[in-house]
Amino acid sequence: MASGARGTGDAGEGEWLKVAELKAMAGAQDPHVKEVDNLTLRRFLRARGQDVSKASAMLLKFVAWRRDAVPGGIIPAERVRAELSHKMASMCGVDRAGRPVLLVFPANHFSANRDMAGFKRYIIYLLDNICARIPRGQEKFLCIVDLKGWGYANCDVRAYIAAIEIMQNYYPERLGKALMIHVPYIFMKLWKMVQPFIDANTKDKFVFIDNKKLEDTLRRELDESQVPEIYGGKLAHVPLG
Repeated sequence: MASGARGTGDAGEGEWLKVAELKAMAGAQDPHVKEVDNLTLRRFLRARGQDVSKASAMLLKFVAWRRDAVPGGIIPAERVRAELSHKMASMCGVDRAGRPVLLVFPANHFSANRDMAGFKRYIIYLLDNICARIPRGQEKFLCIVDLKGWGYANCDVRAYIAAIEIMQNYYPERLGKALMIHVPYIFMKLWKMVQPFIDANTKDKFVFIDNKKLEDTLRRELDESQVPEIYGGKLAHVPLG
């Protein structure tokens, strides 16, 4: 699906029938599927092009993963306190479509200090928090990935692949668009290594913005009142913590 948003009320009767079919098919193999709401089921369907069998396989992996990765249903901030202290992400207003905005600062992540289990928990914490801010009538969020200051010390292919795989496998149809800004030339070499692990649907949502077009791009995506202070706007961004 393209990066544009879809509301909760635009599914046709045929799609809801497929949602019911998906719930029955996957539920027959794992009773925990009944705890998954219909809008989430619909996102798994859309992520697999309305193929119920493929969506069922994806959904079953998600339910098993969620049970293991988030046994209490939520990851408390205390469990990712070390990662939060690096201020790698902030919540920052909404875009013109009403989608919440997530700011990510990869230059604050250092591969030498990374604990993979802790990093994965942090990504789940991050995605759970931004998804919780998505208002009724929306299903997606906008991400601004600010690579200013990024260098070799921040290069962490394994962590980036892990983050993308968690997002595309377990949070399907949640990312609306990822604006990649202040991109240094050396990052593009790493991106070539990461790209093969990104599915086509997700890959289309990463948009690399030329520095000269940054101001115009932000004002096209965001109302003037929603442009972060660090980009010349009026909105303060709040580090996740």
